Amino acid sequence: MAEEHASLIEVLRALHFAAQKHRDQRRKDPEASPYVNHVIDVAETLARVGGVDDASMLQAAILHDTIEDTETSAAEIERVFGQEVQSLVTEMTDDKSLPKKERKRLQIEHAPHLSLRAKQIKLADKICNIRDVIYSPPENWPLERRLEYLDWSEQVVVGCRGCNSALEQCYDRILAEGRRLLTTHA
Repeated sequence: MAEEHASLIEVLRALHFAAQKHRDQRRKDPEASPYVNHVIDVAETLARVGGVDDASMLQAAILHDTIEDTETSAAEIERVFGQEVQSLVTEMTDDKSLPKKERKRLQIEHAPHLSLRAKQIKLADKICNIRDVIYSPPENWPLERRLEYLDWSEQVVVGCRGCNSALEQCYDRILAEGRRLLTTHA
């Protein structure tokens, strides 16, 4: 019980850290939701759908965008949460100095080489992202861009297959539903 309590505390520490780091950021949805809602959704999907109870993975899911989207360094993540969490977060981090098109290409290229744990976090992230693109997209995204995002996410997920069948089935179900919904509106 003490170990579970300690793990819970570590996950909540990551949540507090992410809330502070992302406090001024908003999602691109019509409601401009607080950005931290996304990282909570990713961790919750990883746990609920994927059955993951590994505290380091849940922390990394919560922190997966902090290096790329805030003024947080890998060294800070390691100092606060340890090398294991930092390594997972770094695996999930895009190089924002590169053009968007290149970052997207590299996600497809790097996905098969991620660790099994990072692949599961990536899958949970893609599930949450495509759900948002389908049901609460950025206002300025036309249908074509939304469908392109679904296609691109599918290419990334191909490289993550074989790591968690429950997450993969969830992704496939939401992707199929999204394509059906979006193409009936075309």
